[in-house]
Amino acid sequence: MTTAHTHDVIIIGAGLSGLRAADLLKDRHDVVLLEARDRVGGRALAHSFANGDTADLGGQWVGPGQDRLYALIAALGMTTYPLWDTGDRLILNRDKPGRYTGTIPKLAPHVLVNVHLMMTRFDAMAAELDPARPWAHPKAREWDHQTVGQWMEKQAFTRQAFNIFAVGIGAVFTAEPHEVSLLHALFYARAGTSLDNLLATTGGAQQDRVHGDMAGVAQRLAERMGDRVKLSHPVETIAWSDTGVTVMTAQGQFRARRAIMALPPNQAVRLRYDPVLPSRRAALWQRMPPGACIKCIAQYETPFWREDGLAGQAVGPDLEVRVTFDNSEAGKRAGLLLGFIEGDHARQWSGRDPAERKAAVLGAFARFFGEKALDPIDYVDQDWIAEEYTRGCYAALMGPGVWTSLGMDLRQPIGAIHVAGTETATQYYGYFEGALQAAERAVLEVEAALAAD
Repeated sequence: MTTAHTHDVIIIGAGLSGLRAADLLKDRHDVVLLEARDRVGGRALAHSFANGDTADLGGQWVGPGQDRLYALIAALGMTTYPLWDTGDRLILNRDKPGRYTGTIPKLAPHVLVNVHLMMTRFDAMAAELDPARPWAHPKAREWDHQTVGQWMEKQAFTRQAFNIFAVGIGAVFTAEPHEVSLLHALFYARAGTSLDNLLATTGGAQQDRVHGDMAGVAQRLAERMGDRVKLSHPVETIAWSDTGVTVMTAQGQFRARRAIMALPPNQAVRLRYDPVLPSRRAALWQRMPPGACIKCIAQYETPFWREDGLAGQAVGPDLEVRVTFDNSEAGKRAGLLLGFIEGDHARQWSGRDPAERKAAVLGAFARFFGEKALDPIDYVDQDWIAEEYTRGCYAALMGPGVWTSLGMDLRQPIGAIHVAGTETATQYYGYFEGALQAAERAVLEVEAALAAD
């Protein structure tokens, strides 16, 4: 008979949310952290190039307002540096790259006015929401019963304005406009201050990077946990009640008075529960699929685009790679171009021949930055849709009707199981900052429950 290991708290999932929750609890309680993968970090993952340089293949940015993440980075002895944001940006319009500055590309005056008006209206609506209770807004049902795409069709006067706004939606949600509830998109923007902030570089959510990578933040947190972290321990079944949990893995059973589930909804719903999940929670998690994203990075001898006065940021509404960034690390000689394949394009390219995908990505880079982009010294991409314990990025989405019918259950405990993860955040939902906020809330709940037992 399998021996059960007994603890105060079991945490399931060693992404930043689970790691931070364990870190906050470890000095006062007997904690164990179970992770299915053979690594920590979850959606934080780094790659080492042949020359020894590294880059994040998962989440990587931190910006103003993300105070928890900045504080954690500093506490771990790590530092940040700004994303390269000097020079002109590019938009590929009718096969011709045009230069511009600012967040919105250079467009015909009537299109520019339309896109600006759409952004202004969207952010004004988002500002009305309480991110802790988006379903409570007087227009919540109206907004939740339509998609972002339906709202855009009413607001865009031209197809070009629609397509430019869709690039922004894809960049933030890694989804198509018709997949996302308008209420969810407004909530997401409000949780991250505004859509404008989530799209911005300097002064916005893409302002800074971490020396040592965001995956290094996760690794250093794990090192503080020691052998409390159990890798390659995929959870199979959770037996739960109001007073305790028993978690079954292939390596053994773990019992505790409380548990924190720090998994994205599409992974949490895959587990077996005894008794079965409450019907509303199962329905909610089943209706929260993740976005679709393939992150692509090409390494060059130098960031050659800077010689032409370019920032490395480009927009191509009709390309497989619709947005790019200069992802070069400050202090390093090599240049990195980062591109995202998102939404429908990501689903089409997921699982395809890696060489074919690489050629398509480099072809898109060359459309923006010229023939030099076809000849990198190294290349890597990460298909998050194919990642077994993630199956999509950046974060879970809600389609029409989900927030107003089931969203109020999102952060509620399930017996002795408390929930964390960025998908339960009210600040910076979908970001590592949100993961840290969710960890703090779950820990407060667990502390209160343990004190009351």
